[in-house]
This record gives sequence, structure tokens and C-alpha cells, in this order.
Amino acid sequence: MQPPPGYTVPDGMVCRRRRFLYGLKQAPRAWFERFASVVTAAGFSPSSHDPALFVHTSPRGRTLLLLYVDDMIITGDDPKYIAFVKARLRDQFLMTDLGPLCYFLGIEVSSTSDGFSISQEKYIQDLLARAALANERTVETPMELHVKLRPTDGDPLPDPTPYRHLVGSLVYLAVTRPDISYPVHILSQFVSSPTTVHYGHLLRVLRYLRGTMTRRLFFPRSSSL
Repeated sequence: MQPPPGYTVPDGMVCRRRRFLYGLKQAPRAWFERFASVVTAAGFSPSSHDPALFVHTSPRGRTLLLLYVDDMIITGDDPKYIAFVKARLRDQFLMTDLGPLCYFLGIEVSSTSDGFSISQEKYIQDLLARAALANERTVETPMELHVKLRPTDGDPLPDPTPYRHLVGSLVYLAVTRPDISYPVHILSQFVSSPTTVHYGHLLRVLRYLRGTMTRRLFFPRSSSL
């Protein structure tokens, strides 16, 4: 270990760290500002839709860089510029290139000659393990037809925390599973005071996911999207 720049340590002495960087409230902001300054100097501009999305446009094409804490995706149709950006980042940061995208924030990505698929199969497996369902039963639909849930249905749960955690996880899962969007929308209306009836409908969604775990979204190369 080396002392920080501008600070000298006499021979025979050591430094004792009083506070960790990750314990400081300003650490995330300082890291993002440092990263943004590097990619901005490389020619990127932050997106008006998402400050963590950086865009570079040139006559050769467009390059997109998406940052989440210290994980990053780089894509675009200008391979020379992508190689330049990765080299610039490698000069400034300790960076590992993991190759073509296959897993990011719980989303699995697979590529074939026909197009791209995204799914969250491992995310569903972890979700089911956390829910600890009592049996292996599955259902054909995530919610029964014509169900109308009310806040007064059933008895209040003694501890609503598991319900809230599971519903929050399902909200993120709906990114690649739009077939559960409607029941998740309904169940999320009761997170403040869920009941046993609401929890039963939540378990039905999980049983539906257990039987449809391998479903994914497919984006064909022939599509303009």
C-alpha cells in the first residue's frame, strides 16, 4: 500500500485508515463524476433520458455506454471507436473486459444468427428459493380471471416484509416477463398492508413462473427494433 498523494510517511511509521471510502456519503457521486469526466473527454455526451447512459455519434455510427455503479455495457456500430474507448478506460481505471454481453443485473442475454434473446431464468430461480414454496405445483396462468382484490380481503399478514420484497422483485422481473405485468400491478397496490388473500395470489404468480421459467423475449435481426 502507498500513502495518498501529497501525504508523506516517515520511515518506520504506518498509516491507520480512519474511514473507508465506501462508507462516505459522497463516494458514489465522486466516483460518477470521475467516470463521467473520462468518458466525456473521450467524446461521449450524457443522455437527456438517463444520466448514466452516454452516447457518441460520428459519421461511422453511434456508440452507447451504460453504467451501473462499476458495471458497464458498451455497444454500437462503430467497432473502432469501441476499441478506442475501452483502451482509454483501461488507461484510467482497473478494468476487466468480460467479452460479449451474456449477463447484466440479473438479465441473461443470448445471441444467435437470428437475433437476441433476453431472459431472467436465474433471477426466477433465486426468487423461488427465497420464497420457499412448499411444493412443486405449477399453474397455467399468473392470475385467475375476473379477480377483484380489496384491501379488506383476508387477515393482515403479521410481517408484511416478505410480501413487499417479493412484489418488488416481480416488478423488476416484468422487464423481461410482460406476461406478469398485470397481476404484479394489482398486487403492488397492497404492499402497505397485505393480507393472507393477497399473499395467496402472490404465490400463484410464483407458481406460474416456476412452470414458465425458460420463457424469454426475442428480438429478431430482421426487425428494425
